[in-house]
Amino acid sequence: MERVGVSAALSRVVSVSAPGPDVSPSAFLRAAEGEARGFWARGEHWVAHSGIAAEVVATASTSGVDGRFQAVRSDASELLGLGSPGESGPRLYGGFAFRSDHRQAGVWDGFPTALFHLPSIEASGGEGPVTLRAHALARVGEDPSQLARDLRERLERFGRTLAHEAGQEHTGEHAIDVDSNDSGRSAWEAAISASLAAISEASVSKVVLARTLDLKTDGLLRPVEVLEHLWDRNRGTHVFLFEPRPGAALLGAAPETVATLQHGAFQATAVAGSIGVGTTPEERGALAERLLSSRKDREEHGIALDDMVARLTPLAEDVEAQAEPHVLTLSRIQHLESEIKARIPEGIGVLDILEALHPTPAVCGLPRDAALEFLSRQEPFERGWYAGPVGWFDAAGNGVFAPALRCAVVRGRQWRLFAGAGIVAGSDAALEWEETGIKFEPVLRALEASGARL
Repeated sequence: MERVGVSAALSRVVSVSAPGPDVSPSAFLRAAEGEARGFWARGEHWVAHSGIAAEVVATASTSGVDGRFQAVRSDASELLGLGSPGESGPRLYGGFAFRSDHRQAGVWDGFPTALFHLPSIEASGGEGPVTLRAHALARVGEDPSQLARDLRERLERFGRTLAHEAGQEHTGEHAIDVDSNDSGRSAWEAAISASLAAISEASVSKVVLARTLDLKTDGLLRPVEVLEHLWDRNRGTHVFLFEPRPGAALLGAAPETVATLQHGAFQATAVAGSIGVGTTPEERGALAERLLSSRKDREEHGIALDDMVARLTPLAEDVEAQAEPHVLTLSRIQHLESEIKARIPEGIGVLDILEALHPTPAVCGLPRDAALEFLSRQEPFERGWYAGPVGWFDAAGNGVFAPALRCAVVRGRQWRLFAGAGIVAGSDAALEWEETGIKFEPVLRALEASGARL
């Protein structure tokens, strides 16, 4: 594993915080135009960040061994001093590619196998007032107190910029024509047939096939404007934006978490099995009942849940999973969902858990290695960060990671959307095509609300 860590000449991270103006995260992100940016939200609670005070990078593995989680943990330890009980400190934001041998090229140029930013400035808000934070690295011999004063002045200047930005009217783009090209119905049907053959031969019990939808706009649709609509319409999901460099961004609205760890308390959700929402409350309820009684969907869900529990158990204590799934209803789709809780001993952080869980059967299949090998043959595109874990972690090992689902990668006027479906015995190619079409909807509707004519 090749990696780029932090310089040995660095002493420690200096951070300061201050109350911020009452602004939206979109105003913060617009004020950071031209910088690396990020956004993470669930419900009304959000964090936005800009700039890079430091970064942790892992590049593709050539050995076949997935060492990127350990590599990130090692380099972050140099930067933050991981493993300090009770000392959460600053957060690193970013994520991992789906595969350890990922190559950053094409639409994924700028997205290495793993990348995390310690931002220069971040803001958080939700039900309370907005808080601003600034971070910088104090090098050996540098006066941390002077650096802290400089950071406070930076926050004051940025706060004034934010207040001005909040007063500006942003109407977004209008009447943007879009050319589209999906990855092909015939290729999808052939991949489903190959999947069902592999399942019947018992080489795999489940695979999660994905397809893409490529869009090209005749005008610029800014990711921040699309993000506004994505968050507004998908409050029940984990909405994210990560723009590691200007002009290259990943955004999406994931329905589940692969790992949430807060001071030893672990939580995750197994989400698998899908159906539409219909057009009326009565139809939605009937579809939810159909989903709960579907043998095929219950089997798909059980595969994901059982594997997550089995992989978590060696690291955790008091692992509990809901005995029966419930229906998670989102704006465009409904899923079977089960919650997993556990107590994590001291010394084990969220990156250790991610290493054990990723990729889950909900985004890959089972058995894991056989499903990965099958997907490498059947998917005619690079997944990149699609279905990889994205989120944040801190020095105490706390963190929140969701799989990058219902997402798109953006490069200028090029948008590539991703959607996948779990294939098990009894899957139907036409129904799975329809399901993936529904999963394109969150980003498509956000694009449309931003002025795209689809």
